[in-house]
Amino acid sequence: MRKALLKLIDFFYPPFSSWMSLHTFRYIASGGTTAATGIVVFYLAYHLVLHEQNVYIGSLLITAHSAALFIESIITFLIGFILNKYIVFTKSNLKGRIQLFRYGSVVLTNILLNYAFIKLLVEAFSFYPTVAKIIITAILALLSYFSQKHFSFKVKS
Repeated sequence: MRKALLKLIDFFYPPFSSWMSLHTFRYIASGGTTAATGIVVFYLAYHLVLHEQNVYIGSLLITAHSAALFIESIITFLIGFILNKYIVFTKSNLKGRIQLFRYGSVVLTNILLNYAFIKLLVEAFSFYPTVAKIIITAILALLSYFSQKHFSFKVKS
């Protein structure tokens, strides 16, 4: 499966080879897949699962866009870790459990930033939730790349 995915990603690399390294291209392809999956899952969770309705757990109110973000985060965490570990950052010599913990730390930070920014954009600036999610994803993608490269999947000398 890994070889097939690498062949597919690498097939589209030649036109971009003068602009970026293969490693960066693989990250963009993997991250783009994870991000696109996240946006689709967020949309489906918000509209089809939650029917744009807030969730009440006892007296606790969870807004529909926050609940959709939670659902999306669980799914994209798994997809993102697998793609980063086996497609992008294959040269990392850290143990898998350390990679998973560090990846989880970065993802948790991104979820908190996602939550704060989605609250801000949707509730303070009246953005449509899916549009807000797309904007936030684009901003956090760059931060994630450097965090994953230099922290989660670091190559020890």
